[in-house]
Amino acid sequence: MANHRGQKGTFFKPKIFVIALAVAASVCLLGWAGFAMDRTYSKNKSLSSAFIPAPSQAEEGSFITEGAGGVDPGISYIKVVINGQSRFVFGMHFTDVKSVLQEGNITLEQGDSISPSLSSPVNENTVITIESPNSQISTQDTPIAYNVITKNDPSMQVGTEKVSVQGKDGVMQTTKLVRRTGSKVTFSNTIVSFVKTAPTNEVILIGTQAVASQSSSPASSASSSSSSQASSSSSSSSSSSIGTTQAVGSPQKIAQQMLEEHGWGAEQFTCLVELWQKESGWSVTAENPSGAYGIPQALPGSKMGPGWQTSATVQISWGLEYIATRYGTPCGAWAHEVADNWY
Repeated sequence: MANHRGQKGTFFKPKIFVIALAVAASVCLLGWAGFAMDRTYSKNKSLSSAFIPAPSQAEEGSFITEGAGGVDPGISYIKVVINGQSRFVFGMHFTDVKSVLQEGNITLEQGDSISPSLSSPVNENTVITIESPNSQISTQDTPIAYNVITKNDPSMQVGTEKVSVQGKDGVMQTTKLVRRTGSKVTFSNTIVSFVKTAPTNEVILIGTQAVASQSSSPASSASSSSSSQASSSSSSSSSSSIGTTQAVGSPQKIAQQMLEEHGWGAEQFTCLVELWQKESGWSVTAENPSGAYGIPQALPGSKMGPGWQTSATVQISWGLEYIATRYGTPCGAWAHEVADNWY
């Protein structure tokens, strides 16, 4: 903005001066408005809780709004950049940089530099930068197994079945900070680990339409067939739309047993499988760039209780309680995920 102080009055004609003053005032007003909007945006980012975009959308500037991961009022977050890779760390009682690293399970090795220092106080505008010159960024993709879902189909005869959707494994992408001595890895620190591509579950349709008896009269056959179809359709209406599946892997087996304890049926397990396939790939060490952690993607992960970092039982138990409290059932949570891309 132009600075006219010290200039002689003879350089200004009254009309020109008024116009210049109006323009300057407009510029100031726009600058103040932009600053105010930026401050409001920053303030709104402060957590009363969280909507975390899918990992592919979790980029700098994505804001956090009420919802995902069971975030409680009062939780704050700090951005950490490690050798150029960004992630967020969530917590309730951040005091300094060291407390953020502890909450985020981030360790420093000899030769690493950090800014600001470990004892520096933090707030939500703080960005912690770690440079580890003796380490390299290593990214690895691993498969996420798909499930086979069976659905009843009253339009197909009993004893028949067909594959309506071909199954395909998903992709889990994990980025680590790795230090090697020769070919041996001497240090490894996970920065992020998220679902790059969710699995495509195989869907098999099972026929439930009864075959009419040839010895019956046409009328009775039609009546019997209609009755059988109605009964079959009624008994399988839920499973035909949602379907059932068998557990794949230890975490899913643990979850299946816990669902029975909650009184939830087979269809609810199918919804849970799809929900957590998309959120975490059923990985106990899933660590979204947003900071969400574990199978249920809790924010922060530590709220799940002792054993939260590695125990599938601890994570699933917390996740099911969260779902029951907020959505009533896994299918309720899955419907919200489908509609809004978070739960």
